[in-house]
Amino acid sequence: MPVEQWLEAIPPLLVYVIVGLVIGFESLGIPLPGEIVLVTASLMASQHDDLSPLWIGVWASAGTIIGDNFGYLIGRRGGPRLFAWMGRKFPKHFGETQLSHARRVFQKRGAWAVFFGRFVALLRILAGPLAGSMHMSYGKFLLANASGGIVWAGGTTAAVYYLGVVAEKWLKGFSYAGLAIAVVFGVAGVFIVKKRLAKAAEKEVTPA
Repeated sequence: MPVEQWLEAIPPLLVYVIVGLVIGFESLGIPLPGEIVLVTASLMASQHDDLSPLWIGVWASAGTIIGDNFGYLIGRRGGPRLFAWMGRKFPKHFGETQLSHARRVFQKRGAWAVFFGRFVALLRILAGPLAGSMHMSYGKFLLANASGGIVWAGGTTAAVYYLGVVAEKWLKGFSYAGLAIAVVFGVAGVFIVKKRLAKAAEKEVTPA
């Protein structure tokens, strides 16, 4: 079942909780489709009055902050064992090549890697555990984690929500098929913009 149909089948409160949990576990270090769930829920909010984009953004932000904090604590207490286990379970995401690159980024950029890492798929998953395993100052980590999480979650929610609202107003007199096509193109546009932002962020955090 597609993510949108799955989310539409459950009450609004549960949608918020699922958004927070999926993003939280992704931030903890588990490769889940947090961004897809966030974009889908935000788009649904633009079409359904019973879903609030504000609460989607709040739960998403909370998921990023709490998940990253738990990831930090886990990485601080057992980083090597955690990364060895993750490498065995998810070799495509956490192989030695990916981990080595992420470590170099953190050594070079520190807290900025945590902030900009929210916009880069690999660093979004690894930021908390890596920061903990490398004994980054918790105060710096918390500030970078919270600010990056709020900017990423709130910005994504707002952009997708208002895109959906505008698309619906423009195509209100057209068929549902036309609306669906416009929404698909709109979401594709958001992903293109986010991909460019991610590339810019990756350049910022990647050592020269």
